[in-house]
Amino acid sequence: MEGSELQESLPRRSLGVDHESLQQPHSDPKRKGGWITFPFLGVAMMGLGVAMSGALSNLVVYLIKEYNVPSVDAAQIGNIISGCLSLAPVAGAIVADAFFGCYPVVAVSMAFSVLSVVVFTLTASLHGLRPSPCQPGSGGPCSPATAGQMAALYAGVFLMCVSAAGSRFNQATMGADQFDSAADRDVLFNWFFIFFYASSVLGSTVIVYVQDTVSWTLGFAASAAAAVVGLAALLAGTRYYRRPAVRGSPFTGLARVAVAAARKRKVSVVKSGELKFHHGRPRSGGDKDGNSEADLLAPSDSFSFLNRAALITDGDGVAADGSVARPWRVCTVQEVEDFKAVLRILPLWTAAIFLSVAIGVQLNFTILQALVMDRTVGGGGFTVPAGSMIVGSLLAVVVSLGLLDRVLLPLWRRATGHKPTPLQRIGAGHVITVASMAASAVIERRRRATAGAHGEEGNPAWVSPMSAMWLLLPFALSGAGEALHFPGQVTLYYQEFPPSLKNTATGMVAMIVALGFYLSTALIGVVRRATAWLPDNMNASRLENLYWLLTVLVAVNFGYYMLCARLYKYQNIGK
Repeated sequence: MEGSELQESLPRRSLGVDHESLQQPHSDPKRKGGWITFPFLGVAMMGLGVAMSGALSNLVVYLIKEYNVPSVDAAQIGNIISGCLSLAPVAGAIVADAFFGCYPVVAVSMAFSVLSVVVFTLTASLHGLRPSPCQPGSGGPCSPATAGQMAALYAGVFLMCVSAAGSRFNQATMGADQFDSAADRDVLFNWFFIFFYASSVLGSTVIVYVQDTVSWTLGFAASAAAAVVGLAALLAGTRYYRRPAVRGSPFTGLARVAVAAARKRKVSVVKSGELKFHHGRPRSGGDKDGNSEADLLAPSDSFSFLNRAALITDGDGVAADGSVARPWRVCTVQEVEDFKAVLRILPLWTAAIFLSVAIGVQLNFTILQALVMDRTVGGGGFTVPAGSMIVGSLLAVVVSLGLLDRVLLPLWRRATGHKPTPLQRIGAGHVITVASMAASAVIERRRRATAGAHGEEGNPAWVSPMSAMWLLLPFALSGAGEALHFPGQVTLYYQEFPPSLKNTATGMVAMIVALGFYLSTALIGVVRRATAWLPDNMNASRLENLYWLLTVLVAVNFGYYMLCARLYKYQNIGK
């Protein structure tokens, strides 16, 4: 994907920015906005990113070491929290679009981030909010956390989810609202992704290192400081921001079509000149009634059961000027066709979910593997925190995107005469993800073999002499796959959805990630009940069997994707 295409596909559509509204200058008599807002927004983005990644990147280790949670259970909890963090921004974007606008939602959500890391800091500093530490060599079980102690921890997690809901995508939308020029917005989006990844890397390395080697209290306090700086920067620029009027959520239109079609499920829709469909308010430049030829077309034959939603019946309250008194009983033909566009792409969307399932399992279990491997680098002078291993995945995505943009895709275009289609890029991402899962299985098998060779298999305290840096290989492959299939998915939704539904691209991808984390939790639960592969003792586990299972399932899922891709007909992109 070329740089310009990536800018078009990822940010402008996927981050909740209405494309049509961006093409028109903002009508602001005071001419607020512009680059004067950039320093404030940039510091706010960095502050929030550092606070969020610093508080949550090491959460699995925090649960294991400070709350005496069994390792696999901690990984399960981590998956659920990651799913919430991925799904919450969908709700936040809807609230901002439909009710309040971006700035108030972002400001309030960043205040919640401050509260969240304050709660985390209190859990680390107040002994009464944590269970008693395990006593090495005592032989007895560790004291579990009480319900009140876990409630305090989960309160911090909940506040951070609320913060992510209101700020993670709305920050980019707010930044785009400050500019009239498409070129300026493209630069802003580039910087948004730089801030997003840079803050994640910073939080997952520096702050996690402080948590592991100095103290959890200081690490969480550093996250709190970053959150406060970010919020202060956002508020300091208040007088410079443009605050466009609320545009309304596109999801409301989808819901109206479903409700209207359900209400009229008993109405017969037969091709006949007597049927009259609702086309909305007349447009200028059309026929004598103000409608263009396209406006007067009947709904398409595909998914014909939805056509009832646009059929005008008695009691719908459609006036002569096209206004509707009961919008949840009748929709326009265009709204019905928009809903159909979403349905056509759903099979391809479902094929992407299992990629997220596999990646979610890999991310959390890699941390557990790192805890029982040699994490020293540089001659033993530095120990890499287990929670920082995720940085390998983040860096792999960034490096892979750079190579694709500057090297691989230009070579592809010169060799074939055209750029790869979104479906081709997604398919390549599927294949690389299969290879990533297989690499994780091979490395875990080798790690366990070292335990057996030293007679330590089954000893929960034994640390393999095998370097944890080997775990970066699967992450590199996984990151390369994400660099292909994630932008490819957003590009597909961006170009194939009708203009009124471009903002749903963000929701589609965010829900894929969220469902992947939730379903990975369910998959691990099934595996634990059906097999003995995943005891709490990693040195007695058969984690490689889980990775091989994921390899097979992702490969089968790739076959399903190929079938869906073959049957799909591009609506707006040439093959």
